[in-house]
Amino acid sequence: MAFLLSRPSLERLPRFALTASDFASLPSAADFRQTLLSKLDCAQQRIYIAALYLEQDEAGQEILAAIFAAKQRNPALDVRILVDWHRAQRGRIGESNASCNAAWYRKEASLHAVEVPIYGVPTQTRELFGVLHLKGFIIDDLVIYSGASLNNVYLHKQDKYRFDRYHLIQNMALADCMASFMLQHICNDEAVFRLDKPVPATRSIRKEIRAFRGRLEQAHYHLPRQQVSQQGMGVTPIVGLGKGNALNRLILQLIAHAQHRLVICTPYFNFPMAVLRAINRALRRGVEVTIIVGDKTANDFFIPESEPFKLIGALPYLYEMNLRRFAKRRQAQIENGKLNLCLWKDGDNSYHLKGMWCDARHILLTGNNMNPRAFRLDLENALLIHDPEQQLQAQSHAEQQHILQHTTRIHHYRQLESVRSYPLKVRTILTRLSRVRIDRMLNLML
Repeated sequence: MAFLLSRPSLERLPRFALTASDFASLPSAADFRQTLLSKLDCAQQRIYIAALYLEQDEAGQEILAAIFAAKQRNPALDVRILVDWHRAQRGRIGESNASCNAAWYRKEASLHAVEVPIYGVPTQTRELFGVLHLKGFIIDDLVIYSGASLNNVYLHKQDKYRFDRYHLIQNMALADCMASFMLQHICNDEAVFRLDKPVPATRSIRKEIRAFRGRLEQAHYHLPRQQVSQQGMGVTPIVGLGKGNALNRLILQLIAHAQHRLVICTPYFNFPMAVLRAINRALRRGVEVTIIVGDKTANDFFIPESEPFKLIGALPYLYEMNLRRFAKRRQAQIENGKLNLCLWKDGDNSYHLKGMWCDARHILLTGNNMNPRAFRLDLENALLIHDPEQQLQAQSHAEQQHILQHTTRIHHYRQLESVRSYPLKVRTILTRLSRVRIDRMLNLML
């Protein structure tokens, strides 16, 4: 069942029925890791994982070892792992490609008697122009949804963590729907190759990748009519790729639908113009808007001054420039309490939260950063929770308060540093970029 989004239709979107007991939140990255390992340990039918990457570090090795162990215990277990094609075949920023994750996958495959297929998904011919940002951990009939990837910091394996949202939804129809999408639209496509085996060079499959992207732009989750309703508590899965896709329209529709209170989480303050306009209209309607964003030092691209500087380290400052400009233009609404800008910071840890709460009636779980890149380039998905009777209000309130405990509310835009206060190398780069307006292009791409 496909659907179009218009204002009257939001409340009537097809959905898989839920009860309040089917839905749960986890408070921390450490809880997410322990829960994921526990569920992998008792998997009986399937393990489907979609994440940007599965990293070759202690946490990544722990997860992959748990999956191999589950497969060895039960050879009939249906296992499929989806990661981004480009990200898996390069080293981390500043590292050699010789240490890439794909090489590790092949090594692990050679050490085990059972197969764990790891698919490299190329949503574009170059990583800069689009990646697999699909999210979801499906274990039997349980969907664990988070924007997190799989490595030490996302799973709080060592001393630092990257904070995200973590939700458990026990629903067979939803799990079947999401697994079927991965299998039908991704795993069996001619442009998708298993990274645990030798793979062709990207340049040799550019034609196939472009055709694959075209098919993905038309793909959607299939919701069988006999399994869905259009009222009551439920969950609607949405997938989107490219400008004007269904997920983009849903995000804009949710903001337009808000009448009382809207809460938005994003790690990178870089909203597309359409989202900014929708937020402005919500403020004019009298909606109380809260935006929770990471402090620049909690950005995953932030580089302390004590470490060697790289160009990518200018990004957190660019996002802060955006936020300061946004706050300055809306200072009156900050002062009257209609606009709450909250900066998250907890020591040396980082912030990666995404999603929305709309009038205590809708909860959006997503990996979508709500930036131009997410709206145009990356393959994204989301789960929209319908809660018309507000049965999840207490749980949502608890999750929001847990997030807000490490935030500071901005009372005046001058609380945010100006360019003049930035480190010299950052200041020089941003000034040069601004003169030739390359900063605008970077805001569109990153």
